[in-house]
Amino acid sequence: MAKYLLLKHYRGAPAAVNDVPMEKWTPEEISAHIQYMADFATRLQETGEFVDERALAPEGTWVRYDGEGRPPVTDGPFPETKDLIAGWMVIDVDSYERALELAGELSAAPGAGGKPIHEWLELRPIFTAPPTITE
Repeated sequence: MAKYLLLKHYRGAPAAVNDVPMEKWTPEEISAHIQYMADFATRLQETGEFVDERALAPEGTWVRYDGEGRPPVTDGPFPETKDLIAGWMVIDVDSYERALELAGELSAAPGAGGKPIHEWLELRPIFTAPPTITE
């Protein structure tokens, strides 16, 4: 089994086919989208492939260390200029091909007009052990 992270970008990924911002969706379209993702997660729980998921708030701040005794440096929240990750899901699957299959299925969540979004999801493997360093 291998764990993968599926990242749902609200901003910063290539444009989806059904590229209507969620703030323009009807309440019914939002409910259908959330239900699709919940049903998807439930099905993966039943197969043992689900690990965890979370939706993320749109607010965020970049932070970095600025030296001993100094407060962290931030660049402040500027949501109009940053990538925005709307949420993530971790899956534990038998193969990369299965991870691709599930990412494609999640990409079909409905959006505006009840049509699949065909959104781009970022699929990233999760390291299970630190890489071996050789000299």
